[in-house]
Amino acid sequence: MADETAPWQMVEYEGFEIHVAPFPKDPPNEAKPAATADNRYTYVGYVCHPGADPAIPGHAVPFHADGEESFASKDDALYEGVHVGRSIVDGTHPDLTVLPLVTGGV
Repeated sequence: MADETAPWQMVEYEGFEIHVAPFPKDPPNEAKPAATADNRYTYVGYVCHPGADPAIPGHAVPFHADGEESFASKDDALYEGVHVGRSIVDGTHPDLTVLPLVTGGV
């Protein structure tokens, strides 16, 4: 889940950590340098308890931008990723919840 080279940003929120990594949606292709790179961004992220290891199953709730969703800047992608992470913690996200982290004791 966690790419060690990703530019991860972390925000503490309501006793959880929200980790988000914004990155270019279509990075430049070195094999085709003439191709124009898309300057849009997307993100991946996860929510966990402070200090939890997201590589261990059940210790984090992973999330990502929807397939075609993209953002004009890295900051916009980061902002949206943190917003989605907060909705997961708050229990307002339609599909994801931190309930397994709370009831699982991790």
